[in-house]
Amino acid sequence: MLAAKRILLIIGGGIAAYKSLELIRLLTRAGATVVPVLTRAGAEFVTPLTVGALAGSKVYRDLFDLGDEAEMGHIQLSRAADLVVVAPATADLMARMAAGMADDLAATLLLATDKRVLLAPAMNVRMWHHPATQRSLAALDGDGVLRVGPNEGDMACGEFGLGRMAEPVGIVAAIEAALGGGLLAGKHVLVTSGPTHEPIDPVRYIANRSSGAQGTALAVALRDLGARVTFVTGPASVPTPGGVAVVRIETAAEMLAAVQAALPADAAVMAAAGADWRVANARDQKMKKDGSGRAPALEFAENPDILATVSKGAMRPALVVGFAAETDDVLAHATAKRLRKGCDWIVANDVSPATGIMGGTENAVTLITADGAETWPRLAKAEVARRLAARIAAALA
Repeated sequence: MLAAKRILLIIGGGIAAYKSLELIRLLTRAGATVVPVLTRAGAEFVTPLTVGALAGSKVYRDLFDLGDEAEMGHIQLSRAADLVVVAPATADLMARMAAGMADDLAATLLLATDKRVLLAPAMNVRMWHHPATQRSLAALDGDGVLRVGPNEGDMACGEFGLGRMAEPVGIVAAIEAALGGGLLAGKHVLVTSGPTHEPIDPVRYIANRSSGAQGTALAVALRDLGARVTFVTGPASVPTPGGVAVVRIETAAEMLAAVQAALPADAAVMAAAGADWRVANARDQKMKKDGSGRAPALEFAENPDILATVSKGAMRPALVVGFAAETDDVLAHATAKRLRKGCDWIVANDVSPATGIMGGTENAVTLITADGAETWPRLAKAEVARRLAARIAAALA
């Protein structure tokens, strides 16, 4: 799949740079040509000799090297590749990309390229969550820059959280997807994720405990199989994935409108935990206590049924997958839901507080289809996503 493909690999400065060596090895083994660009900071972690030996290629380092400019100028270098990959993509590199800076060879190549760019971010967890990094990320997502990771785990600094660079095998999968390979190449998959916020007044709302982690993992897994993913998300607590079309919404009504606007699609995976009810008498000004001790009377109205609307609509995808988050009689409720909503599959899970699933990093699901129920072991949400994405790919083949 990667045979004869040319990958321009920019290696940023961070401890994760050591993973770039394995990435080079995997890419060359798959038949790709790797042209490495080593930043000054990157050279503090891996040597040009090692990088060049593994890539079997000249290592480019200096924007003002006249020999390089005579042999291959930075404009030509930036456009001679099929894909530009930045691994590790540090907070500094991302910020300079978002700002459109061109103060060294790596930044200049990224600004001058007319090819797609794939980032593999790597940084301390606090750096990742810093508002400045999130602003850079939002700008790059808006520019259509692809992203794989970061993953959650132990940091070299001793902290734990999001910020670990994706593993080389995962980056290779993302590269294959970006270059048009993968089991879902040419397919459009719609994914909904996260909670919805139903306003009570301008400062208060009704919501649930969904983090959006499972829906986000599904978008990533489907993207990595080559799908074109439209990701409709409520106000989730996890970062949105790169390399997908992100549509942010607040309410269930907005989610339904976004879903309908995204159709047609080959498959729809409705992982969002949208609110069943909204406040019919929401105020346009903040409600105040009046000292009487009486709580304001909230009137509720039923929200639109997004899953049923998609399943029974004129633009119904070939495969519609719903989710059922239950706290009791999980299989019975989920089986009945599949029939009632008209979807093809239901992914059911027990979200009782004792399970730690809602808002956690793991999930334990049962896949319910017309053929019966298949219970999976408790797994990381990323692994649940990969398994479900593989099943979707097989169903659409």
